[in-house]
Amino acid sequence: MSHKTSTDPVHEHEAHHHHHASGNIRVAFFLNLGFTIIEIAGGIFTGSTAILADAVHDLGDSFALGQAWYFESISGGKSSERYSYGYKRFSLLGALISTIVLLTSSFFVLAQAIPRILDPHKPDAGGMILLAIAGVLVNGIAMARLSKESGMNARVVALHFLEDMLGWVAVLVVAIILKFWNVPVLDPLLAVMITLYILSGVIKNLRSMVPVFLQAVPDELDLGVITREIEKLEHIHAVHHAHVWSLDGVHSVFTAHLEVDTMLEAEAYMQLKERIRALVVRHGLYHSTVEIEYPGEACRNVLSP
Repeated sequence: MSHKTSTDPVHEHEAHHHHHASGNIRVAFFLNLGFTIIEIAGGIFTGSTAILADAVHDLGDSFALGQAWYFESISGGKSSERYSYGYKRFSLLGALISTIVLLTSSFFVLAQAIPRILDPHKPDAGGMILLAIAGVLVNGIAMARLSKESGMNARVVALHFLEDMLGWVAVLVVAIILKFWNVPVLDPLLAVMITLYILSGVIKNLRSMVPVFLQAVPDELDLGVITREIEKLEHIHAVHHAHVWSLDGVHSVFTAHLEVDTMLEAEAYMQLKERIRALVVRHGLYHSTVEIEYPGEACRNVLSP
């Protein structure tokens, strides 16, 4: 028997959530792409290699945002014959791609910043200040729109904009200092510090995604507790082949084989189904599938782990 804790209003809420998240990522994509073009021109105009490097970085972000927009837009789709659980894991795939791009671009920034520590030069501080103010505003607006979303994909994309906004804050601080003092080495030093900080956040997100890909039991759920609660139900003799895993870091799936101690009449069977449904709802599980095994019945998955 299979349970899905969603009702029509829940489906409507999820559809609204995915549409809202997709819309925010779309806005962020066009903001980032448009400002990247301005960055390239501004970097050439000011003679700032830091701004040009950030423009290349933002081009990578634009690619990641395009991927995230596409995956988020389809992640709320209904199930199909090929993707029987729906498209929720596509959002996770988009988060992984965005994380890889962010890792790559961060290492690129480090590769550009470290040599400039040894050979610093002073760019046009006035032009840097103007671009930095615009950069803080654009990236701050995009991050604010995405930071309210609960999906992992949107959170990773928001991290992109946090990185960019902090980078522009650093550029603004350095540009103001350069306006009055000749210490250009501050620019690459701050870039290295910010990039290392962002990398720590990226690694943390990556560590949270790997268990989802490997179908590990979510941290917020205890499979042993769920199994023991089921075994306490009337007519349940034992539980085996119990599994809990997450579709996308938010929606969890539970499957199990339940051994009953007697041949159940129709009414008793329906009561057992209702108790399982209540347990699934109580633990916040998105979907459950359980198989009933009657006394003396051999488990069909006896050879599987």
